[in-house]
Amino acid sequence: MTGTAPAGGSPGFIAVDLGATSGRVMLGVLHGSARTPAADGGPRVELVECGRFANGPRPDEHGALRWDVRALWRGVLGGLRSAGDLARERGVTIRGIGVDAWAVDHAFLDASGGLVADPFSYRDPRTGPVPEDVYRRIPFADHYAVNGLQHLPFTTEFQLVAGQDGDEWARARHLLLVPDLITSWLTGRHVAEVTNASTTGLLDATSRTWSAGLLDRLAAEYPALAGLRDRLPELVEPGTVVGHLVPGVREATGLGEVPVLAVASHDTASAVAATPLGARGAYVSSGTWSLVGLELPAPVLTAASRAANFTNELGLDGTVRYLHNVMGLWVLDECVRAWTQDDGAPVDLPALLAEAAAEPGARCLVDVDGGEFLAPGDMPRRVSDAVARRGVELPGTRAALVRVVLDSLADSTARAVSAASSLAGVVVDTVHVVGGGSRNELLCRLTARATGLPVVAGPVEATALGNVLVQARAVGALPGTADLTVLRDVVRASTDLRRYEPEPAG
Repeated sequence: MTGTAPAGGSPGFIAVDLGATSGRVMLGVLHGSARTPAADGGPRVELVECGRFANGPRPDEHGALRWDVRALWRGVLGGLRSAGDLARERGVTIRGIGVDAWAVDHAFLDASGGLVADPFSYRDPRTGPVPEDVYRRIPFADHYAVNGLQHLPFTTEFQLVAGQDGDEWARARHLLLVPDLITSWLTGRHVAEVTNASTTGLLDATSRTWSAGLLDRLAAEYPALAGLRDRLPELVEPGTVVGHLVPGVREATGLGEVPVLAVASHDTASAVAATPLGARGAYVSSGTWSLVGLELPAPVLTAASRAANFTNELGLDGTVRYLHNVMGLWVLDECVRAWTQDDGAPVDLPALLAEAAAEPGARCLVDVDGGEFLAPGDMPRRVSDAVARRGVELPGTRAALVRVVLDSLADSTARAVSAASSLAGVVVDTVHVVGGGSRNELLCRLTARATGLPVVAGPVEATALGNVLVQARAVGALPGTADLTVLRDVVRASTDLRRYEPEPAG
């Protein structure tokens, strides 16, 4: 995003955005008058990256995949320090900080508030046999009627059951999801923001509160989890001021007593908030995963929705993100990583995508949502094996393999859009692609072709932008009455969007 240098005192907001492969800290500067409509030269947001650091699950001494949250914390502090320095250089007043991250994974704190252990990664296989046992005791239909969640083998509930007999659970006194953990280290306060809490399996999707019924049934079936309710923090909605920076963080970053706000802390919730949706638009939040769905006023809890494995996660302003998880750029990223290791040099991805665009289309479609693609590893071999099982013989080129991956991703997205439309009774007229995948022109064109609908690509930085806009509204830098329509007008004024019309197959 671009923008002119702000005048002295322009409001600024720091978005801490933690992803499964990297974290970053962004400074969002609000330009223009909040009293003027965005379309008439009113508010727009300029985003500046102030820090980026690697992330990824790492095996511990027992081979379990965990997140190094202390390394993330060091990256966050460094990014906050850089953001503060930049704000001072540019005469920007920092009005707030917000944290978003991926869903499901959580940390335990002990009685003194110390971290019990690094959180497990959802990609660790320990939950494999757990869902079957849980559903035998508490049927999936009973879960879905309350939490509205699709079946995923790594949901927080299943992780808790997997670890119920371990030392970490015995020592735990507080459970915090990843963005709430970072927020607690910034402020000293423990809360659970509802958009991310809605992915745990423990929340009532209709009331937006912890489900006493599910928690009681879980404790009855698994007595070791009887204290779970006491370990869950207070729920807060996006826009809540959680607290202010604690003295140690102020000293480490050079920032003052800045408020820390709960944003839509599930990164997809922030991304959807900053998606310029119309009334009949579908969204694809395209990153490591692709989250494909619709924004609705209420959950869809029908048997058909349950059978289709669609999820009802909570969004900004009382909305529901009705969506299906499909595999995103993870498969391509893992292929690139494997090829980089083979060659010892970075892969020229733009050149590789250009070669893939010249390959014959729809030569082979594989099920990229298959379990064999979930874990890190030799992804080119897995894709090749999946192609071979289809009885197709591909040229032995990387470009041919990439075309299979992207054709398959587009096909999976198209099927999810069609299913969401049918299940929710919404006739979709446009597909909005946001996040890193919106920069992949070939994927956007293939998605338009597969869906038969126009694709609008952008913003790339939807998650950080949604994070910033929630903060700006909460502190009054945007009108407190600004609804999602107004926020999305600011998104359009802040972003160069690209439109792809469906093309004939070939």
